[in-house]
Amino acid sequence: MKVFQKIGCFLIYSNLFIAACSVLMAHQTFQFLLNSRSDFNLLAFIFFATICSYSFHWFLTSHSVIPSPRINWTTNNKVIHVILFLIGLAGAGFFFFMLIEYWFWLLIASAITFLYSAPKIPHKYFRALRKVALGKTIFLSMVWMYVTTVLPIVVSNKEWNTSFTLFIIGRFFLIYAICILFDLRDREDDKEAGIRSLITYLSKRNIFIVFIFSLCIYLIVTIWLLYCGYELKSIVVLLIPGIIVGLLYNYANKNFSDTLYYFVLDGLMALSAMLMLIPGLSS
Repeated sequence: MKVFQKIGCFLIYSNLFIAACSVLMAHQTFQFLLNSRSDFNLLAFIFFATICSYSFHWFLTSHSVIPSPRINWTTNNKVIHVILFLIGLAGAGFFFFMLIEYWFWLLIASAITFLYSAPKIPHKYFRALRKVALGKTIFLSMVWMYVTTVLPIVVSNKEWNTSFTLFIIGRFFLIYAICILFDLRDREDDKEAGIRSLITYLSKRNIFIVFIFSLCIYLIVTIWLLYCGYELKSIVVLLIPGIIVGLLYNYANKNFSDTLYYFVLDGLMALSAMLMLIPGLSS
């Protein structure tokens, strides 16, 4: 059991798990929304870019008010993050050139991804970004939404329609609701570091209101997809992660374990994508 536990920790703490989640989410956009085969070059770019970005982010993270085995693992394995950062950078660079006709869209993804981790860079100009209100949560939700939905749509060269807009909005607000739980856990860390976000300003009651509002928008636009011709079974699959996230709100406010946050909550972003790999669950 200890061997499997160590393997699980490595997959999560090395960011290979979250990179796999990002690929699954992009694949779902191709499979469910676009009804087309996934573009291998884009999925590979997303995988390596996620490894690069998260390795960079966690290399710069060495302190937390809340005790975390991940922080300890990161502190003791900086070399692994450097190696994976370089592998991710090389892989993302290679597949960037494979997708060079979409360079503008890929650069947008790179820019908003960088903005999330930039405040951690030990330089006064980057640390000044900590004062940007609302930045942390919205940047992270935006980049996940953009990379896993907008980029596949752009690469597919399909004409825009209402279902694209609904799916994008739904994914953004699901991710935003999950990010709210992360920000609630990291609230004291962010205050100590001077990082501003909506969650550091609001009371817990108002944070809960924003959380419920996000999930309501997610539920509404997802159900709306029924009127775009998608089957009920697929809509139910899309709704499952949001329902679970809603049910976890109180528990997540009391339990700050790495397993809950970096496996369960991160995994919920890709849960519907995993379920749709089951034959017959995607329309």
